[in-house]
Amino acid sequence: QVQLVESGGGLVQAGDSLRLSCAASGRTFSNYAMGWFRQAPGKEREFVARISWNGGFTYYTDSVRGRFAISRDNAKNTVYLLMNSLKPEDTAVYHCSADGRYRGIVRVTTPDMYDYWGQGTQVTVSS
Repeated sequence: QVQLVESGGGLVQAGDSLRLSCAASGRTFSNYAMGWFRQAPGKEREFVARISWNGGFTYYTDSVRGRFAISRDNAKNTVYLLMNSLKPEDTAVYHCSADGRYRGIVRVTTPDMYDYWGQGTQVTVSS
């Protein structure tokens, strides 16, 4: 089992920045590729970003590419999502996730392909 706990969400204005953190415990963190997803009210969970087990590759959905940056610190068992130039449409609950089965593949964007999930942290961007 891997336990994931997100933090860092909040209420910000359009154009502001936030950095989300996701602390992992349980099994060896570096065995997993990590992802961030988000879910707005009434919408399906949406892929945001992914990072390989060693940080060697990252992948983003088009709507956040160039504004968001995913990173990880395996020594601290933590993955981060730096979000710049936030927009109202970024408002959602953000969840981190761990993938132990497809970690060598770059474009893993389907929630079902991730094994563990955190409870999420709310990000609200006002206009």
